Amino acid sequence: MYSVRKETASIYTRDGIRLDADIYFPESSEYFPVLLMRQPYGRAIASTVVYAHPVWYASQGYIVVIQDVRGRGTSEGEFKLFEYEIEDGLDTINWVSQLAGTTGKVGMYGFSYQGMTQLYTAIHQHPALKTICPSMIAYDLYSDWGYENGAFCLQANLGWAIQLAAETSRLKGDEIAFQKLYQASRNLPLSDLIPAYPDVLKELAPDSFYHDWITRTKSDEYWKKLSPKYLIQDVDLPMLHIGGWFDPYLRGTMNLYQEMANRSNYPQYLIIGPWTHLPWGRKVGVMDYGNNAISPVDLIQVQWFDYFLKDQDNKLLEQSPIQLFELGSHQWIYLERLFQKEKTYYLSSHGLANIREDGGKLTEIPSDSEIEDIIVHDPWRPVPALGGHNTYPGGSFERTHLDSRSDVLTYTSEPLETDLQILGQIFVDCYCVADTPSFDLCAVLSEVTPNGKVYNFTQGYIRVNTPLPIRIPLQYTCIKILQGHCLRLSLSAACFPAYPVNSGTGKPPHEERLIEAKIITLKTSVHGETASKIVLPLQT
Repeated sequence: MYSVRKETASIYTRDGIRLDADIYFPESSEYFPVLLMRQPYGRAIASTVVYAHPVWYASQGYIVVIQDVRGRGTSEGEFKLFEYEIEDGLDTINWVSQLAGTTGKVGMYGFSYQGMTQLYTAIHQHPALKTICPSMIAYDLYSDWGYENGAFCLQANLGWAIQLAAETSRLKGDEIAFQKLYQASRNLPLSDLIPAYPDVLKELAPDSFYHDWITRTKSDEYWKKLSPKYLIQDVDLPMLHIGGWFDPYLRGTMNLYQEMANRSNYPQYLIIGPWTHLPWGRKVGVMDYGNNAISPVDLIQVQWFDYFLKDQDNKLLEQSPIQLFELGSHQWIYLERLFQKEKTYYLSSHGLANIREDGGKLTEIPSDSEIEDIIVHDPWRPVPALGGHNTYPGGSFERTHLDSRSDVLTYTSEPLETDLQILGQIFVDCYCVADTPSFDLCAVLSEVTPNGKVYNFTQGYIRVNTPLPIRIPLQYTCIKILQGHCLRLSLSAACFPAYPVNSGTGKPPHEERLIEAKIITLKTSVHGETASKIVLPLQT
């Protein structure tokens, strides 16, 4: 390991904007590759909420550059979400690849916004950029980040918008605005006349991306112009894809990985831990997944960079390209490919699935009962969010108190005769109708232990605008449910504040006034050819 010195340096972009960076140099006369991170949260943080400090990476024999993007930290210019990252990324690669003491080879790493800046930089196919390690990103900005199956991701988007707006106010020295926004970030303002569109952002952050995101409810050119899905079709690089089973942006990680694995001429490796967006540790929700769940990402990234930037023969490619943390067993599993077979469970009931937790069943053959299950959604007392991937805190929680509500349908299997290993994306096909122009559905899949505890492990949400059956894609997962345990599906019409409460009026969330909301009655079919069902992907 090398001792490290830190310097601060700047570049000027093609339009004359100064971008500042901290550079960590190994103390040596040798030449080293560059690791670059471009981020909007103040370069001193350097994503140390999930990664080792840049000093550690530099001590492994790398020149590490942590840059404030335009309009953030001490960099000049105006910050506009993602808008300048394509061209500024290219200017930065031109600069860092020519730093004194570098070999001219560059790799990038970082998660979330810092993952997106990697993809935007890669668009130019600069010859110095040899590999990237995008973590927890959006492949399609609309469907992987802003919305989930047509439903606005309220808590994640609003919390992030207020966080960024507070930092903008701080950088401008506007103490009054900063204090109000900072307080709002600690207690989201969800009680305004339009709950999903609070006044604090309208008044104090008129330039926030949030105004576009909540009003552009369909995928259009606004979303596509900054979606990697439409920008990196000609890009081919070795990529290390990193995600978490309870991360809001796992859809993006999986979509990018699958796209690249299908078409790339270079290695594409995938690592998914049991984590939420942050941190990447053993405690997730109420679950302790043990020492195995502590992030291996730093060590794996260095091995990855050693191979692709230093040409070290470190046996990297002899390892399995897919490394997944299996919930339930609390072990990592290693795969060459994602082979799957399907298993179907049908929803069965005698009409009391909302009253008794044991009133609904998951069976392997459809029921011949003619009864429908009915729930009544009260928009002023919505089913609250608890864990999962799109609320805070995320992860797995004991949810018996939610399943006992009369506005939640529950369907439980018999105790398993053998272990059940689920791997992939689960789908719920639901024959459900309502008495209003619009309604939402939330599907949560849980494990029921022999002592009656209920722990969620994946879920999905949809704003219904499709013909029957309604297909609800759930978050990708990997879990071993042990013999003697049960599988449970819970269905409801809300998951607030992860998503806005559907008012039943058919209006988009930025126009849904709480006073105009309607009580919604939903009927779910559990019989014959219209029996609702779960389609499970099983590990083979």
